[in-house]
Amino acid sequence: MSFKHAFPCVFLLFACLKLQAQQPVKKIGNITKVNITGQQIKITAENAFAEISIYSPSVVRVRIDKQPLNKDFSYAVVASPIPTKFNTQQTQKDLTITTDSLQLQISKSPFAIRFLTPDGKVINEDEEGLTTSWVNDAVTTYKKMQDDERFIGLGEKVGNLDRKNEGYTNWNSDKFGYPTNTDPIYATIPFYIGIHHQLNYGIFFDNTWQSDFNFGASNNRFSSFGARSGEMNYYFIYHKNLPDIISSYTSLTGRMPLPPKWSLGYQQNRYSYYPDTEVLRIAQTLREKKIPSDGITLDIHYMDAYKLFTWNKDRFPNPKQLSSDLNKLGYKLTVIVDPGIKVEEGYAAYESGKQSDIFIKYNDGRYYTGQVWPGWCHFPDFTSEKGRQWWKTQVKGYIETGVNGIWNDMNEIATWGQKMPDNVVFDFEGHPVSHLQAHNIYALQMVKASYEGARENLKKRPFLLTRAAYSGTQRYSAIWTGDNRAEEDHMLLGVRLLNSLGISGMPFAGMDIGGFTGNATVSLYTRWMQIGAFIPYFRNHTGVNTKSAEPWAFGEEALEITRNYINLRYKLFPYLYSAIAEASRTGVPVMRTLALNNTFDPKVYDTRYQNQYQFGSAFLIAPFESTKEFGEVYFPDGTWYNLYNDNITTGNQEKILPLSIKTLPVFVKGGSIIPLQSLTQSTNEKPGDTLFLHLYKGNQPSSFQYYEDDGESFDYEKGSYYQRTITYNPATGKLQLDKVSGNYNSNFKIICLMLHGFPLGSGITVNNQKIPLQQKTYSFLSAISRFDPQGAFIAPEHCEIQQATFENGNQLINVDL
Repeated sequence: MSFKHAFPCVFLLFACLKLQAQQPVKKIGNITKVNITGQQIKITAENAFAEISIYSPSVVRVRIDKQPLNKDFSYAVVASPIPTKFNTQQTQKDLTITTDSLQLQISKSPFAIRFLTPDGKVINEDEEGLTTSWVNDAVTTYKKMQDDERFIGLGEKVGNLDRKNEGYTNWNSDKFGYPTNTDPIYATIPFYIGIHHQLNYGIFFDNTWQSDFNFGASNNRFSSFGARSGEMNYYFIYHKNLPDIISSYTSLTGRMPLPPKWSLGYQQNRYSYYPDTEVLRIAQTLREKKIPSDGITLDIHYMDAYKLFTWNKDRFPNPKQLSSDLNKLGYKLTVIVDPGIKVEEGYAAYESGKQSDIFIKYNDGRYYTGQVWPGWCHFPDFTSEKGRQWWKTQVKGYIETGVNGIWNDMNEIATWGQKMPDNVVFDFEGHPVSHLQAHNIYALQMVKASYEGARENLKKRPFLLTRAAYSGTQRYSAIWTGDNRAEEDHMLLGVRLLNSLGISGMPFAGMDIGGFTGNATVSLYTRWMQIGAFIPYFRNHTGVNTKSAEPWAFGEEALEITRNYINLRYKLFPYLYSAIAEASRTGVPVMRTLALNNTFDPKVYDTRYQNQYQFGSAFLIAPFESTKEFGEVYFPDGTWYNLYNDNITTGNQEKILPLSIKTLPVFVKGGSIIPLQSLTQSTNEKPGDTLFLHLYKGNQPSSFQYYEDDGESFDYEKGSYYQRTITYNPATGKLQLDKVSGNYNSNFKIICLMLHGFPLGSGITVNNQKIPLQQKTYSFLSAISRFDPQGAFIAPEHCEIQQATFENGNQLINVDL
């Protein structure tokens, strides 16, 4: 063969060899070296490096990269590994690590991971043949899809409770009036829970680049999670009970501090209330109409030409006086802040920011400029300590004018056009990175700076709210679900979003009640306000160019119905505040999807019932569209009392119930312990000295962690709180109030025990002293009479109960029923 004819064959051979060397998908390959030091297992493979860390008996961290692993750093994780005993066994084929809670098997040829229970059941495993791989710089881990596996979580994600067969992207995005199928929206919380075969586990993928999750979308083989670049870095969490998974996840990423009590009250807002006389008129009208409330929020029109850290002198000539006047009426003031600082010579914040050199820059050193409400703006770099310190000095000005709440908005980062350039550089704590890596954590660092600035200057608990987030944001701020719509399906989507945020580590969450865009009908507004009474952050908010959305703007009947439910919320404050305190201790949310405590009951994932949730441990809320005349309700295991008349329904059954806009379907679980107080018009008003302790007869033992403190200071961190465990044992007929812990004195001197579902009796025994029982007709919605559209009087439903009163003390109280 001549060279002329041989050359094409030689060229083809080299082309084939080059193609083999540049595979489009790069796998980890086989393990070549294992080194175990302390609680870390360092692994070298053919094409990658890995590090397995035993974080606790139930938590394992996995890090993988194509290159030697960089120095460890996370904005989300605040916990360190705890000392854990474990055993290792190594053969030529695999490495097995065993704690007292789980087993980890690492296959060597090729590298693959399998998590098992101590008795050998598969919890989660890499998909054979796929495991972890790279396409260019994008890294993805593929997990075998278990039979009938379900997936829940991922925080603020639209869609059904069960994420099966869906895919999601994490890239914080400004989505005004988002449709109910939009993804992504504002927040990134890359944590989900898998459920199958009476097992559940959690995976937290800590990577701030744009990330993607696939739970069987467009494939029937695997679930997966990955990012456009960076490490494969995830935490695997296993517990038998789902609430413990949430507790472990929040022990990693942090838990919410106790918020000021006023922030749990009803908040009135619109885009926008101005001038100051209009703000006072709204506050005074709320008081005149006896609508309990605690907060007024100012949107962007309080500023001078939308410039941050300024006040419009015509609309708000004396903001400090306005704050003082609102305080006298029992209101706290919250103001909105956006990160954009207008480029304007002579504008104080702009000049100060330039002087301190705290704005983000292009890679050539020039400041990045983007357009938002004030016009062309620079943006503080919250990934630098210098930037956060500058922001904290600016926040001080708000605190000095009497502001108690900071509402962080537009922090995705949002700019007109929604296309911030990739080559914008962020400090990232002295290790500069591009916008692609910093984008999703910008909001987290903004609220960190806002919280720390407000806390330092206010000297008591501030209220923080954010639109965008990354895992760990709960350490500083509440969250709301952004610019929703005044539509029936958006109301129910909001319920699911809040339930998902709750199981994803953010228990203090809310939505714009009544809808931000558009105009709610009377019935939709009324239903939404009813639901709002049973969500953690209760804010009424509507947008510009919409009708007024205060409770009195929808007619007398809507006013009276919504006022009744706001009244109920304020009576429930001892219960709600105790539930918030539990969330701050354990991470378990206040608003609880039924999957939290009924994880393996397939009915709770049925789309007919997926909107139902528990409010704390006691209440079952069944939200429906306001237009429905009948609704299907699923009652999980247990005994369930109708809140309004004490009618009993046994669990594990579905029922079709008639619906009325006058009442929201609410039920109470048998065995529940619910503390209530007398009605107040704000949290600033002291309730009466009697704590009304409602006990519902049940078949299983139950307990409730009761909690009080001053509601505003940080003294609880030093032991100034009042906490006691209340337990009920139906087998022995005993109610026990344990000895009080903490050194705060209770607001309540007397306990009125109110018994639901118990047989008639002559009395109870309290610490061996006989106390007589009284028969009483009781209604949860008895404060105001109501009228239907035809003018007929609507009598509130009621129930017949027994009650007895006795002194509240700090020592053990035994009650024989």
